[in-house]
Amino acid sequence: MFKTFGYAQQALRQWNRRQILVAALAAIGIGLLIGIATVLIPNPLFARDIPPVWWNYPVWIITSVLSGMLLATYIRPGSSTTSDDEVADPPSRQGKFGVVGGLLSWFAVGCPVCNKLALMAFGYSGAITYFTPIQPFLGIAALLLTGIALVWRLKGQVLCSVSPAKSLEPRLTRETENAGL
Repeated sequence: MFKTFGYAQQALRQWNRRQILVAALAAIGIGLLIGIATVLIPNPLFARDIPPVWWNYPVWIITSVLSGMLLATYIRPGSSTTSDDEVADPPSRQGKFGVVGGLLSWFAVGCPVCNKLALMAFGYSGAITYFTPIQPFLGIAALLLTGIALVWRLKGQVLCSVSPAKSLEPRLTRETENAGL
């Protein structure tokens, strides 16, 4: 387990300016999106019937930072353009963990009675009685899932760093020419 965190730390040290910039901008964007929609940032667009509690702010900020960093792991180091010889990363479970973590964070820090899903499932008093007590656990789950996704992606950047596969197209063309087709 400590090796995993060591690999993740090693990957972070290898980040370039572009990855750091993407991580910062994504964290700010995600933070603004969640903060404005859940009224952790007061605004005229949305209202909140129940005021936020102290733990909403750390969950919101940490999840935003982790999500921004996770998004930056999908940025290739080096130039911004990709050649035809590069192959895109396949979809991964880590990305799904990050998305679920972000959604759980949204539900965790949001107003329990402003959440339409909680209102439909429990009603107004049920949302306060049943949904409010599980929100801290949703926040913990959000932090864990997003953190696990980030560490996996970072570890993979160090352990699975393989040069991009060459395109099969030139080889197939030569084989077809040799076959007389």
